[in-house]
Amino acid sequence: MLSIPELIKKKRDGGRLTDEEIRLFIRVVTNRSIQDCQTGAMLMAIRLNGMDQAETRALTQEMMSSGEVMSWPEEWRGRLVDKHSTGGVGDKVSLVLAPMLAACGCKVPMISGRGLAHTGGTLDKLESIPGFKVEQPGAQVHRILASVGCCIVGQTEALVPADRVLYAMRDATSTVDSLPLITGSIISKKGAESLSSLVLDVKFGRAALYKDLCSAKQLAESLVSAGNDLGMRTGAVLSRMDVPIGRCVGNSLEVIEALETLKGNGPDDLLELLTTLGGMLLLMSGRVSSLSEGSTMVSETLTGGAALSKFRAMMEMQGVASEVARSLCSAGTDYHMFLRKAEHQIELKTPRDGTVLDIDGLTLAEVLHTLGAGRSKVGEPVNHSVGAELLVSPGQTVKRGDPWLRVHYEGPPLSPDQTSRLQNILTLADQEQTHVTQQSLVAEIILPQ
Repeated sequence: MLSIPELIKKKRDGGRLTDEEIRLFIRVVTNRSIQDCQTGAMLMAIRLNGMDQAETRALTQEMMSSGEVMSWPEEWRGRLVDKHSTGGVGDKVSLVLAPMLAACGCKVPMISGRGLAHTGGTLDKLESIPGFKVEQPGAQVHRILASVGCCIVGQTEALVPADRVLYAMRDATSTVDSLPLITGSIISKKGAESLSSLVLDVKFGRAALYKDLCSAKQLAESLVSAGNDLGMRTGAVLSRMDVPIGRCVGNSLEVIEALETLKGNGPDDLLELLTTLGGMLLLMSGRVSSLSEGSTMVSETLTGGAALSKFRAMMEMQGVASEVARSLCSAGTDYHMFLRKAEHQIELKTPRDGTVLDIDGLTLAEVLHTLGAGRSKVGEPVNHSVGAELLVSPGQTVKRGDPWLRVHYEGPPLSPDQTSRLQNILTLADQEQTHVTQQSLVAEIILPQ
């Protein structure tokens, strides 16, 4: 067996690590018997030289096995499903998709994360609901799944501990964008959920980690391969991430939009993602025979109110008072009786007549981040009330002076620089260009073989 310095040298020089060598590396990372500088050196060697499919499979398997692996009742076999998104702006898909799938008879043990930099986090959004507890012991997760069919919780200390170490080290060593390290991090956590089927929403575009379809497809194929190698039926959707998803960005505002979607009032782009991802999971888990049948089945959970009932039940079992959950799920409710509303709102106006051509989601998220909606470091607090509502969408014709963006903020007024940056995220075409339409978010689908 090679020593740790010899393992680093082997990968540094472009060598291929054996399963046993990868097992040794993950073991010493997990028990903290390796020096931080050695961990960083190995991560950089992997970043520079990559890993083949067998190495990536071994890395993912060993990371998954570094801690607790969830177990479920035998009668749930084939029904355990989840999704993962590589991060975006206005992405409240998980909040709606989990109860939709539960209403279709699936079990969804969704382990989610927090926002960092310009991307939002599902846990932060849910914590804007008074009483909602994202940290749940394993026994309670079982009870919630048995009763409701879905829960959305944070990662426990016992789940994939190797990833906790490597994730923090990747950020410090500029190895975040390594394909095998991303694959190992994502798939090991989903593998530890003991899923039957997994769908990945791999985003590309201006506000995504990968800016073009080609590089995003490489990641999607790596994730799908690793997931299937672990025994999960795994597929992926490649979706555009330029314009914010839906109309709202920011924690409590996205919860409101998610609730409206569960009540049947969702925006078309969000519905497209929900029905595509949900339909794929129903197909992969054998509950339907085609993607179109699956998409129809998940759609009906919104129109019939079944998904809304599941979300209400999930809220109650995760700590929300029954009266609050009931009111939030009622028609015509005043959401801000329960969800914090920012002290100030300001509307920006269109500078001229035209047709909306583009809305820069990345810049919008970056400005909202400076206003307190996001965090720069793990553990920093966020202001749940800060956010923005888009009052227009691509393809819409506007007149000069029409309101197009409502910003929710606390504290001092927006600075001239912040106002200018926000105003510049809107791109207008001449009114003659009436063919501008909102592009489909889904660019490509990868189903397991």
